Amino acid sequence: MAFSSRCWKNVRDRRHRVVMLLALVASGCGALAEQEPGALAVRAAHVEAAATGAVLELDLDCQLSGPMQDALEHGIPLTLRIDLVAGRWPMRERAERRVELRYYPLSQRYQLREADSEDVRSFPTRTYLLASLGSLRIDVPAAFAGRPAGTPLAVAARLDGPALPGALRLPALFEPAWRLAAARYAWRVP
Repeated sequence: MAFSSRCWKNVRDRRHRVVMLLALVASGCGALAEQEPGALAVRAAHVEAAATGAVLELDLDCQLSGPMQDALEHGIPLTLRIDLVAGRWPMRERAERRVELRYYPLSQRYQLREADSEDVRSFPTRTYLLASLGSLRIDVPAAFAGRPAGTPLAVAARLDGPALPGALRLPALFEPAWRLAAARYAWRVP
């Protein structure tokens, strides 16, 4: 009799543990659903010829979510991936650039830099950093300048999840607060 009551107690404890685990998972899913994602939009884009090739002038409107702001404030860089496409298949040209947003807590400065460039812009506040995305100039290959009139161009921007540190990659995949992507912006060469 003592053996069967002990066995029943273990089963009851396991059921209780499973119910508690399911309740925790359900409450976690509710918390995920309540998180507000950030917002990113391409308001305008233009490609022009430059001495070194071509320059993409981009007007981004960016609002970071709470977890993104916390990560940035703790010195974790956030990288935006910019994809530019010109023309149609099979003559399509593609370019991919990364723009890094970073905060240095010791110097209390925010920085914006293109991943492959030495050009670094520094700002005293996060508001100025995000406002600077409204007048972004990114070097792109010369093939994008001087395209024939009517050539379709498109640009898309999003948070580059794989560029995050390892501990944040999984939350960036599943948590709504880490979703940051702009709708594709398309135009034609005048």
